Amino acid sequence: MTPIVEVAAAVMLRSGGQEFLLAQRPEGKVYAGYWEFPGGKVESEETIRQALVRELHEELGITVTDCSPWLTRVFTYPHATVRLNFWRVTAWQGEIGITAPIEHSDIAWQRCGMAASVTPILPANDPILKALALPTCMAITQSELVGQETELARLARALEGGLRLVQIRDKNLPRPERLAFARAATRLAHQSGAIVVLNDDAKMAKEVGADGVHLSSAALSALSTRPDFTWVGASCHCAEEITRAGALGLDYALLGPVAKTPTHPEQSGLGWAEFSQRIAGNTLPVFALGGMTKGHLAEAQQQGAHGIALMRGW
Repeated sequence: MTPIVEVAAAVMLRSGGQEFLLAQRPEGKVYAGYWEFPGGKVESEETIRQALVRELHEELGITVTDCSPWLTRVFTYPHATVRLNFWRVTAWQGEIGITAPIEHSDIAWQRCGMAASVTPILPANDPILKALALPTCMAITQSELVGQETELARLARALEGGLRLVQIRDKNLPRPERLAFARAATRLAHQSGAIVVLNDDAKMAKEVGADGVHLSSAALSALSTRPDFTWVGASCHCAEEITRAGALGLDYALLGPVAKTPTHPEQSGLGWAEFSQRIAGNTLPVFALGGMTKGHLAEAQQQGAHGIALMRGW
């Protein structure tokens, strides 16, 4: 077996998480001229965080002050197999290329969700570019509890406030009512440029023009190939289900409940320590679900989550 090289990769974010940095590999290195996320090899007796901080200081001349784990991808190049440990870096001291010279040929800030303006990009980074287009807050509808008009009004306010990812759930509505609500909600969300996924009904998702489908854990278990949508995610309850979602090429997973919820008051919730353990080494973005509020986003990301999923409080 070829040894796996551990690499710390930095997803540097600015403008409220809307822009990320790519760096061009210099002459004399393998894949010279290709663009990548900055970072480098983890040395012996060095943690991933320590390697990340060291590499960014050496390569960009900055000192990291805030970062958190995100995704892990294994990729085999002709010269090596690497495990890319991607961390989001959201704060640093110093100015890139000013505090100290950069070791790359060039750097370029890119807009999340937009096609990159630089090429070629190392192939291992393609799934990361798509993951960066995924908003960090998912709203889950519950019109069956509050009424369709009330939920649509709530959705309109949230979209006006910046919401950009909606899961249409409402699984207990009669199909004609659910279809009507899903059409109205999808139309409303798309007017604001939001992504819409519909829970567990691929046919209805196509009918209403949703961007994707969200699978229950049971549907994930029965899945053999990825559904033909731009965005596909799944509800998961354990590390094995998250691994399966990643192996099938899904785009994200939900894991919970993290905390006790009104829906299931008999369940105490995973807690952050167990949540973090279950998503360790995940290959796709994972949202924390259950008892979440907007105020939990920073804590969720420190634990390795991509973001949070909310049924209330969005």
